[in-house]
Amino acid sequence: MTSGAPGGLRDVLRLAAGHRGPIAATVALTLAASALGLAQPLVARDVIDAAGAGRTVWGGVAALVGLFAVQALVQALVRFQLGRTGEGIVLGIRLNLIDRLLRLRMPAYDRHRVGDLISRTDADTYALRQIVAGGLTDAVTGSVGLAATIALMLWLDWTLFACVAAVVLIAGTALAAALRGMRAASLRGRRATGEMAADMERALSAIRTVKAARAEARESERIGGRARAAHAAGVRMAGFDALVAPATELAVTGSFLLVLLIGGARVAGGAGSVGDLVAFLLYMLYLTGPLGALFESLSAVQQGTGAAHRITEALALPRETGARETGGDPPQALDAAPEDGRHPALEFRDVRFGYQPERPVLRGVSFEVPRHGHVALIGPSGAGKSTIFALAARFYDPDGGEVLAGGVAAGATGRSRHRAGIGLVEQECPILDGTLRDNLVYAAPHAGDGEIREVIGMTNLGGLVARLPHGLDTRVGEHGRELSGGERQRMAIARALLPRPRLLLLDEPTSHLDLESELALHRTLGEVARRCALLVIAHRFTTVRAAAQVIVLDGGRIVASGGHEELMEASPYYRGLATAWPREDAPAHP
Repeated sequence: MTSGAPGGLRDVLRLAAGHRGPIAATVALTLAASALGLAQPLVARDVIDAAGAGRTVWGGVAALVGLFAVQALVQALVRFQLGRTGEGIVLGIRLNLIDRLLRLRMPAYDRHRVGDLISRTDADTYALRQIVAGGLTDAVTGSVGLAATIALMLWLDWTLFACVAAVVLIAGTALAAALRGMRAASLRGRRATGEMAADMERALSAIRTVKAARAEARESERIGGRARAAHAAGVRMAGFDALVAPATELAVTGSFLLVLLIGGARVAGGAGSVGDLVAFLLYMLYLTGPLGALFESLSAVQQGTGAAHRITEALALPRETGARETGGDPPQALDAAPEDGRHPALEFRDVRFGYQPERPVLRGVSFEVPRHGHVALIGPSGAGKSTIFALAARFYDPDGGEVLAGGVAAGATGRSRHRAGIGLVEQECPILDGTLRDNLVYAAPHAGDGEIREVIGMTNLGGLVARLPHGLDTRVGEHGRELSGGERQRMAIARALLPRPRLLLLDEPTSHLDLESELALHRTLGEVARRCALLVIAHRFTTVRAAAQVIVLDGGRIVASGGHEELMEASPYYRGLATAWPREDAPAHP
């Protein structure tokens, strides 16, 4: 699509499709201004011919002044309408991009860098505004104005027009060569800008690690390399763009001089009137507008085809189906899932899955999580524990087998409906910029103060809330930088508990807790397990021993399953894992 101008123009027209009304209004106003301008040379011709005959036509002079004044007013309206239309187009595309990028399927996030996706909502949409608000409108109005001017020039003197056409053809040939190079440079420049934004986001999101590793210079060089690539593409594009002005100058000024020489010689020889020559020259001057607008619009469209392609590419990324927002529903609405109480909260039946088809991660996994109770997942790194969580939350769908929630196949209900009954606590415990309250009620915005106090007490956050200057309304900073690691962990658990999920997924919930908080959390998990299902990825013995059932994974398969004491007796593999735990966590052997 980027290899040719028609493809790039199709991208632009498709993205601007929802703004046909404002664009049409802008075009209509511009055409009105063009019509007022086209009428002026004819009135001027009549005034000159009348003056040559010894008459003074004051009405014609007044008409010229009136036409000029009205044209100036209409052109002012055109400029305002162009600006408003451009901003409307940017807003519409940004809203579409925001909605699309938040609802993509997880594999799309795996393939694209976050910073690059963000740049498409910012720099690329602004570049597209320049095309549609200026280039596209100028192309339409310039083409119509050019056609009207050509028709009048042919009517006045077809011989002189042939001279003009020859010069314009030469200039157009040079312009076409410049546009071909400009299109390729545009796409390279937009990609380099997106990569620069992605690298900058990468470095700033891990700035403590960057500084601790004394890697500022290396990161600066990496990001600077992207900036230099964008600069090189921009300079190349500017070089091609520099050919547009000389081409336009050749087409207009060269034609004017040629017409002045040939037309003047003909008038001097009595082959034409002064009025006709003046009118033709005025149309030559008027030709500057539509011809220049057409050349500039072609240049703008080619410069923006890279942005249009990247936006179109982002809008074509696959999105999740059935993932409409449910965060505004009150918590009790989540209890209406089609479950009758007889089925496990979660069930995997011979599930097979791989992020890449040739590299399977899960190889026929089957297990159940009862509606109440605590189940622990353990195994070495890469065994498939996090993948089970991803499938349970329907971030991905299995390649084979079935995932069921409450006896209902996950694929039979919408993703939002499925996720409404699941709470997830990630190991990184992401905290959003905002207040403590904002983070706590993120999944349950209608939660009352009593429910908030309940989860604060369950997760031992009361002391934190009490000592902060504004309590729950204290801002936590970007990524929760005002909180300790343990506080972020407990915040994430409280946030997951507030909507009263039927299944709670916890990825090593004790990894950032001190001993006192860990003991308090285990008491909390015991209480939660009586109210809902718990599936916990565990790496610490205390977490494993607290589980009613332990599922042992290795190489994408379940190699053992049962209670802790049972597995210590029956599974050599489990005993090997248990004895590998740190000495202070190691269990007493039976």
